[in-house]
Amino acid sequence: MGSQLGSAGLLLVNTLINIYIFLLMLRFLLQASRADYYNPISQSVVRVTQPAVRPFQSFLGPVMGRFDLATLATAFVIKAVAIILILQLAGFGMAPIASVAIGAVAAVANAILKIYFFALIVMIILSWVAPQASHPGALLVMQLVEPIMAPVRRVIPPLGMIDLSPIVVFIAISLIDGIVVGSLTRAAGVVGALVGL
Repeated sequence: MGSQLGSAGLLLVNTLINIYIFLLMLRFLLQASRADYYNPISQSVVRVTQPAVRPFQSFLGPVMGRFDLATLATAFVIKAVAIILILQLAGFGMAPIASVAIGAVAAVANAILKIYFFALIVMIILSWVAPQASHPGALLVMQLVEPIMAPVRRVIPPLGMIDLSPIVVFIAISLIDGIVVGSLTRAAGVVGALVGL
């Protein structure tokens, strides 16, 4: 009974860490897509993640003004440390450093893909029920997905009222998740169980 409670506790800790990684990657993607920094949701995400990101900002700055390496490094380090601690507490001992690093990279990639997946679903629903929505959340979702939707729309323009580009992006996300993240998760071995939400 005690070991089951302990396992449930470790699972809860891993889920909370993954949610925080999700928020860090949301911050990273909002900056990469040049979303409105003063949007209340953007401000909330920055406020929640800033204490963890601040130490890395002293030596890691944004690349090309868009890609926040400090946030990426923060997510990687937090996940790697969490993997080590959870495996130690679960009695697996110290995992190989390579497996921990691969697991942390897979977790970061998984969070990015999940954000785009959920943002696309929200965008599709909004396009049906409130195409001209001016809610801060709706605006942020549109700004977040536009950088990945625009190149696809150039290749596959909308057919009248029907926009096929979200389907193409969903397929791309599924392929990347299955092939890249799946391969990394398998390569991480036992660490792979701690990768996703």
